[in-house]
Amino acid sequence: MRTDPFRELDRLSQQVFGTTARPASMPMDAWRDGDMFVVELDLPGVDPDSIDIDVERNVLTVRADRPAREGTAELLAAERPRGVFSRQLILGDSLDASRIEARYADGVLRLSVPVAEQAKPRKVSVTHGDDAQRAISA
Repeated sequence: MRTDPFRELDRLSQQVFGTTARPASMPMDAWRDGDMFVVELDLPGVDPDSIDIDVERNVLTVRADRPAREGTAELLAAERPRGVFSRQLILGDSLDASRIEARYADGVLRLSVPVAEQAKPRKVSVTHGDDAQRAISA
């Protein structure tokens, strides 16, 4: 089998920079469900012990590692990117970053971030004209 250096360069650049069909970063879905902000990141084939989640100044960073294959076997196809993956999310002030929960199952990392108490909708009571006059004169 002949080695084509341009094909190898193209394959390597696709792994590093990704393509529109297969980005190098981890694909993500995010939504709000009541008082919870939920994010799911696809990380198939990643060892759960390699997943690292940090929060600093409202920036959540997820890192994971899918190591390169070891051994001397001849590789016939290499379409699954390997190496370190990283994704950063900016959390708004309306989320409580101190209470993030993370769960990894079936190749999906699920982050649940509760909405901060001060950002939740609340009722404001309205006083009637007579109540306001009594408050002023008291």
